[in-house]
Amino acid sequence: MPSLKSIRRRITSVKSTQKITRAMKMVAAARLNRAQLRIKALRPYAVKTAEVLRSLAGRAGGDDEGAHQLLAQRPVKRVLLLVLTSDRGLAGAFNSSIQRAAERKIAELKGEGFEVLLGAIGRKGRDYLRRRGFDAKHDWSGMGEPTPELAAEIARTVSREFVEGEFDRVIVLFNEFKSAMTQKVTFLPLLPIETTAEAVPAATAANANAPAGGKNNSDYIYEPSQAALLDRLLPMYVEVSVFRAMLDSSASEHGARMTAMDSATNNAKKMIGALTLEYNRARQAAITKELMEIIGGAEAIKD
Repeated sequence: MPSLKSIRRRITSVKSTQKITRAMKMVAAARLNRAQLRIKALRPYAVKTAEVLRSLAGRAGGDDEGAHQLLAQRPVKRVLLLVLTSDRGLAGAFNSSIQRAAERKIAELKGEGFEVLLGAIGRKGRDYLRRRGFDAKHDWSGMGEPTPELAAEIARTVSREFVEGEFDRVIVLFNEFKSAMTQKVTFLPLLPIETTAEAVPAATAANANAPAGGKNNSDYIYEPSQAALLDRLLPMYVEVSVFRAMLDSSASEHGARMTAMDSATNNAKKMIGALTLEYNRARQAAITKELMEIIGGAEAIKD
């Protein structure tokens, strides 16, 4: 049986861990609330951008000779997979679910004969890919909380390389936020831009008031021109899509961490109870042993 000193030391250690996990849970809850507010603030903008895009790009036509380069549909040979994970751990299955999905997707794409290029957004994804022998073409890790500037940088980089023909398709892999306890692994086709209602990101499609292309029956007067408007709108749409995925991933991370730390705090409480019971039993046994020794000594003196 462990000594009383070792049990006391372990109880103290578990209590210290419990304080840390409780603090991390509170921090994650506060950050989750902010992340949810950012998603709600972005959603109307993303809805309207997708609506205008479908209306405008539907007329431009992705297969026309003069179509915008970001709409260009060409034979797929190389695919860029952008993997969104967190920079830190202690978030339950948040990172591992993305990592497993990325490995399955890579195998699937290679099985179809495509060359797969990788981009890592987040340190955990980058390290995982490196351990598996995959080289990341791009590494956006250690950037902290999502910002429009970082999303714009990522969008500009992949858009430029797509136009230059370095790859023929871009897919974003991230955890879509459902609730604090539920995150859904999602593959978002980013480039070439799809203009069908089915291709609209979940954050926009989830809006019940978003039109499903009903306004395409009307035509508009474009100023300065339709091509100029596409030149501005399509890159903006890519930036919004990347930023939306990053916000979803961030909210999912905080929700997963809050849930994991809550579970860890409860487990620590149970462990402290079990150790306290073990300590009391050991202490009672030690006291009983001392009493028996005293009684035995007293009986020996009488004899």
